[in-house]
Amino acid sequence: MKKLIVTGGSGFIGSNLVDFLIKKKYFVINIDLNKYSKSSFLINKSNIKKNYKFYKLDINSNKLLQILIKYKPDAIFNLAAETHVDRSIESPGEFIKTNISGTFNILEQMRKYIKKTKKKIRLIHVSTDEVYGDLKKNEKSSEKSQYRPSSPYSASKASADHLIKSYVRTFKIDAVVSNCCNNFGPAQFPEKLIPTLIFNALNNKPLPIYGRGQNSREWIYVQDHCKGLYVIYKTGKKGESYNIGTGKVITNLNLTKILLKIINDKISLSKKVKIKFVKDRPGHDMRYALDSKKIRKELNWKPSMKFNDGLRKTFEWYFENKKFYNHFSKKKFFKRIGLKV
Repeated sequence: MKKLIVTGGSGFIGSNLVDFLIKKKYFVINIDLNKYSKSSFLINKSNIKKNYKFYKLDINSNKLLQILIKYKPDAIFNLAAETHVDRSIESPGEFIKTNISGTFNILEQMRKYIKKTKKKIRLIHVSTDEVYGDLKKNEKSSEKSQYRPSSPYSASKASADHLIKSYVRTFKIDAVVSNCCNNFGPAQFPEKLIPTLIFNALNNKPLPIYGRGQNSREWIYVQDHCKGLYVIYKTGKKGESYNIGTGKVITNLNLTKILLKIINDKISLSKKVKIKFVKDRPGHDMRYALDSKKIRKELNWKPSMKFNDGLRKTFEWYFENKKFYNHFSKKKFFKRIGLKV
């Protein structure tokens, strides 16, 4: 049984990936500091005893080398990251430490491991479409597009991408970078747009939309992202970047209207549940969109979940698991941050 490390495996995308890989009959080592939650909501508990191991560990720790030597994994999926743009405005230092220094430490421990054991290991680094920056109408970012990050978050992710490419060239590290669009699905942390809207709708609160709601994002159902990462691990070329996108670009306002219709089909909403435009965050990019022809053509990947179907499935999960929100600090995840500059 091949072994794989997933850093950030207790997070939203990480949990989905861990469960996906376990079902593929891999032994998965989850390395996570668990800053957000005490346990994963998505990892199939029936599989944990036989092919899953968890380490509560910061990716900046040198103990990572010991874990590499012990398990001799085939690859590392690096999903450990600070991700919320609003928090990067509030506390940029955390993003530098985790997203840049943490990635640097993973690369260094891999380099030491290869030198010590003479064994091969691959890094699949999960980045973001935000590194490409704000786009004009009808414009799309390809893997050859210039990096133009706008926030401390996207700048830290862009830095990590460049660092990885330098290690591929200088130290011959086997690494691949994925740049994905906005993920959504069941059990996403409540600081993100869709779970925030669902929480407010279920609790008879207004639905906060930044600015006038015209910011456009490309969306992917998280399981489709996991399939894309797996394909990159199996057949992606060393040193390459791959955009993972769906082509589904929609404004925040239109997304909210679609979600409201889905919720209204299930329950009767209070009159208090209505769109409320709130102060925009500093430096907010208007539009992201990916050109994903490369992964479709070269690696034969394509998304399978339609946006509306995924959104309905996501809402139904939250509706059936209302207690999920109780696991998070209301002060930390429901209070508006990132306005002070």
